[in-house]
Amino acid sequence: MAIREKTHRLPRKCYRGRVAAAFTLCIKDRKPLFIDSTVVNIFTEILKNAAADHHCQIPAYCFMPDHVHIIATGIQEDSKLVNFINSYKQKTGFWMSKNQPNVSWQKDFYDHIIRKAEGLPEVIRYILDNPVRQGLVADWHDYPFKGAIGCSLEEVLEYLL
Repeated sequence: MAIREKTHRLPRKCYRGRVAAAFTLCIKDRKPLFIDSTVVNIFTEILKNAAADHHCQIPAYCFMPDHVHIIATGIQEDSKLVNFINSYKQKTGFWMSKNQPNVSWQKDFYDHIIRKAEGLPEVIRYILDNPVRQGLVADWHDYPFKGAIGCSLEEVLEYLL
């Protein structure tokens, strides 16, 4: 009898339309890929293109040394956040296979839908504080590998304050 892996994702319809979700993608074996601004810039450009292709906005992202946090929001009724994140993983995985063959993504990713009651500002604040919690900087403003796509991080930050 074959062992079936238990699904841990919500039904795909939950990721469609004008919804928000937080994603965490981890590098396999915790290898520190995101410590070089050149690599982060390449991955950010791929993120920008994937967001545009899938009608998404990224109110905040933060590249940690061995993982990335991405908050994505659908900006149209036909936005599909799971398709967006799968496309991003595929394109960056291809880049890694060509440029960093000893580095790859973990098989899956972590995600959760951000509900109105939970609040987008709290999730953004949590993600931007990640470098502080990890001891990389004393203040999240000083961390270089964060940003937003499709909106201004300054506007997002004003909303948080």
